[in-house]
Amino acid sequence: MPDQLRSLATALLDSRGADPQAAALQADLLIEAELRGLPSHGLQRLPLLLSRLEKGLADGRAQGACTWSRKAFLDVDGERGLGPVVVMNAMRRLKQKLPETGIAVAAIRNANHIGMLAYYVEAAARDGLIAIVMSTSEALVHPFGGTKAMLGTNPIAIGIPAGDRPFVLDLATSVVSMGKIRNHALRGVPIPLGWAVDADGHPTADPVAAQTGAIAPFGDAKGYGLGLAIELLVAALAGSALSPDVHGTLDDDHAANKGDFLILIDPDAGKGAAPALTAYLDGLRLSRPLDAARPVAVPGDGARSRRAAAIAEGITLPHPLFEQLTALEAA
Repeated sequence: MPDQLRSLATALLDSRGADPQAAALQADLLIEAELRGLPSHGLQRLPLLLSRLEKGLADGRAQGACTWSRKAFLDVDGERGLGPVVVMNAMRRLKQKLPETGIAVAAIRNANHIGMLAYYVEAAARDGLIAIVMSTSEALVHPFGGTKAMLGTNPIAIGIPAGDRPFVLDLATSVVSMGKIRNHALRGVPIPLGWAVDADGHPTADPVAAQTGAIAPFGDAKGYGLGLAIELLVAALAGSALSPDVHGTLDDDHAANKGDFLILIDPDAGKGAAPALTAYLDGLRLSRPLDAARPVAVPGDGARSRRAAAIAEGITLPHPLFEQLTALEAA
């Protein structure tokens, strides 16, 4: 089932003009999101991506124009390329610089939605590198103490090598992503109270009403502060729009003008303590749990466990989405 869906997604992207390698990479990211239990960043994104390709808002052959504005600072114009293609191209360029500088960063503008950030930092960690990725979005989140959407969900991911089970943290600075709310709407399932407010600023369990309202920051003031810091950092370095003026990750009417920021670090430039980190993480996993039936986990463990289960059992798509993809295949 995963392989069939991967082939379907690749073929649909290819039929809309994406370069074969670009189509395969974009499809792989979507399938990996499904496998890891993150459908909000999975195949439900594909119809929008296809429409953006058809309208010229996304260029399936662009990789991004890269310029070293400083010795270790890569300025990237995404050229409306598919997000994963632009990011992976930038990461390749950063890797080439690490033997000289030990650390390199890339600021990206004018690229389409880059999807699940864990995809990139885990790839780097498996290559023995530390990675940090940040991204911004349309205004979807209300500030702490407010009710109007003013910030993006502004996720951050960190990957650190640690044997065959690297540390992989990937989180939005909102309680939940808009993609997850849309997934609830797609499945006709209410959202928990506390996730979002409606257009009038009232708490809502209706995933449709939440889409015209605002999502709450996680951890109240803490999530708001971290989300705002990412908002300012990415916009300052990438020259991208601030969230109230961002479009293009949830619509097929505008060019994407959010920003992305990558940091790649060679641990050998520091003390190179990977064995100690691996032992420490294993110690956390073996520490006394609150519930004996649920061992302590490290960020990244849950996604790997869900992926293994999905490989064995398959991926279940909401019926409306499956019908939509089937219709797109026949078109």
